[in-house]
Amino acid sequence: MNRFADHRRPTVRKIFSCLLLIAAMSAAHAAPAQAQQKFENLDRVDSIVAMTVGANIGEPGGPVAPVDRRLRLAACPQTPSVEGPVFGAAVVKCDAIGWRIRVPLAPGGANAVAPRMAARAVAAPVSREVVVKRGDPVQLVAGGSAFSISRAMIADEDGAPGQMIRVREDKKAAPVIAQVVEMGIVRAPGFKEY
Repeated sequence: MNRFADHRRPTVRKIFSCLLLIAAMSAAHAAPAQAQQKFENLDRVDSIVAMTVGANIGEPGGPVAPVDRRLRLAACPQTPSVEGPVFGAAVVKCDAIGWRIRVPLAPGGANAVAPRMAARAVAAPVSREVVVKRGDPVQLVAGGSAFSISRAMIADEDGAPGQMIRVREDKKAAPVIAQVVEMGIVRAPGFKEY
């Protein structure tokens, strides 16, 4: 009987040491996963910027390049907001935590986006008749056929159907680029009509 007990001990020791090794390896893999959750998902930031400006990375008016992957931003508890374009860049910020970054945009955004948006938003050919004048109240519409939201804004410049103009909520607010659809209605770029 002693012989069987001795025979089992190495097996029990091997199993116990294997279990310890597996536990140590899983703890080592869990630590980097927890560390990754502490930082903002930069792919999400890239897609939010592209959606807001209405152009993908490398396209005219879109981000010049993806956000630098070496950047370690604290994870924002809410969706980061994007302002711009302001001086050739989109400003991405997390108000809850307080970080803010600038994402450079490729030149030519308004010229490249306007014809593409005009084909979808306005069935008639683009006319140069001004239907929105500076200081006019307008409805900024965003969405597609599945959903639509709007917000009251004030036009910063004159615009004809199909043109991109700046609008803002009030005098102190940052401007937003929108496309004139018709009298009193402008559309946020980046939303496809389905």
